[in-house]
Amino acid sequence: MVELLGKIKHQDCITPYKNAKVELWHCDGSGVYDNLSPEFKYRGTTFSDEKGNYSFQTVLPVSYNVGNGQIRPAHFHMMITAEGYQHLVTQLYFNGDKYIEKDAYANSEFAKRRILAVSGSGKSMKVHYDVSMAKLIPADPSAIDKLLGIYVNKADKVKNKEFFKRNNSLWLKNEVFGEEYRYIGNNTFEYAGMPKGMSETYTFEISGSGAIKCTINYVYENNEKGTSEYWKV
Repeated sequence: MVELLGKIKHQDCITPYKNAKVELWHCDGSGVYDNLSPEFKYRGTTFSDEKGNYSFQTVLPVSYNVGNGQIRPAHFHMMITAEGYQHLVTQLYFNGDKYIEKDAYANSEFAKRRILAVSGSGKSMKVHYDVSMAKLIPADPSAIDKLLGIYVNKADKVKNKEFFKRNNSLWLKNEVFGEEYRYIGNNTFEYAGMPKGMSETYTFEISGSGAIKCTINYVYENNEKGTSEYWKV
């Protein structure tokens, strides 16, 4: 058994955040996620106390093969929801895992502080992870890399969009050069240059087969609203 514990703080990195929702999920000792049984094992939810503390009792996950010769290092998935801040969805890794070096997510610059020590032994192992919430969290450049390329409209194959990376941000190519899109959480980017009352967001979903869907939701002039779906080619 292992205890995952830590403290949730406000953006000032000092003040404890009370009642933040902390969700944890991970694979079992065979590298399998329980997505089918009624128990949904190795998934849990808790809330931070008045001092910002949270804690889970669970087991250490293991590394697993995702196909094509790629082995993911052992990791916890976490999502932290705190009113007034962007949702944080992240992964925690463990010191000494030999698969970290070749994993695009685990060996990125953004992941360094999420490679954690496992202290103790037997039934008294502990992993500490403290979080300071933020209004806006930049997307990991290695995650942006997976989104780059040309996407074709599902309903009209003639329409397409091309995404590229500049200064570690996601850009959409246009006739002149491109427009930068800001990450706002939940795999969603928005164009920050829209006039008041208008919006345009791009939400990406990566399927188990590796196919990537981009859903565009927009509100334009005269309250014109719509949704369109694009797939990466």
